[in-house]
Amino acid sequence: MPAQPSLSEVIAALDDLWPRDRAEQWDAVGTVCGDVTDPEARVGRVLFAVDPVQEIADEAVAKGAQLLVTHHPLYLRGTTTVAADTFKGRVVHTLIRNGVALHVAHTNADTADPGVSDALSAALGLRVLRPLVPDATDPAGRRGLGRICELDRPLALGDLVEQAAASLPVTAQGIRAAGDPTATVRTIAVCGGSGDSLFDAVRAAGVDAYLTADLRHHPASEAREHSGLALLDAAHFATEWPWCEQAAAQLDAVAQRNGWDLRTDVSRTVTDPWTAHAPSLPQHSPLAPPSTAQQTALTDNDLTPGAPN
Repeated sequence: MPAQPSLSEVIAALDDLWPRDRAEQWDAVGTVCGDVTDPEARVGRVLFAVDPVQEIADEAVAKGAQLLVTHHPLYLRGTTTVAADTFKGRVVHTLIRNGVALHVAHTNADTADPGVSDALSAALGLRVLRPLVPDATDPAGRRGLGRICELDRPLALGDLVEQAAASLPVTAQGIRAAGDPTATVRTIAVCGGSGDSLFDAVRAAGVDAYLTADLRHHPASEAREHSGLALLDAAHFATEWPWCEQAAAQLDAVAQRNGWDLRTDVSRTVTDPWTAHAPSLPQHSPLAPPSTAQQTALTDNDLTPGAPN
């Protein structure tokens, strides 16, 4: 009969999938809480999620998980306390009190093969060609930040926006876009999470469009002035949630190879911080309204049902 693996065995498997030394120097990845030196610490259930917030900690406890794996770090910067009267300390206390370890795979998962942007590409139905910013230490040329992709068939930007809104988790933001809704898109760069620091690489790739999250006004405006590059701006959470399903499947494969009695779950809880969105009403605006076609293509899709929410 398959046996439950030890916590140290599962953490070692996670480190093989997403080596800690491939994380950015500023990042905080690895095991946050949990005693990997305890040979009695066993893992029968693992929950994957984007954010280590209290709601996710409570979900891990409710589901009987012994390990919570999140993409975002709990402590990205230094701290002097884990007191339970702070929200991060309360998360730690909840997990330890209920025997749940916490492990983080962040930028080491972003650049992995497969990584966060591979999962995003798959969710959008795109064919990955190569990394947007290759990892110089990977001779195979498969690791790196972002991905350059092809669409299965050319789409108008407006149709691509609708497809993205229907494919990613529901958030208040939905998908914002910049560009002519009728322009044809054949190639696209994607980057899960905040990606407006990669515009130079995107322009060098010569793609028709770029989908990422957290696009700021000035970088987006300058990118549009540089070229006819179309921009699609999704919620940060929505672009990274597909990785949770991909990561769970990767750990499932490890468990099967090792004969472990291990079950993985993916949280469907939307932890995006934004909860409401109201499109501008042009009839009350002193500025010229957008065209009807633009309104239909680029504002009516904000809460299109998509992936689990």
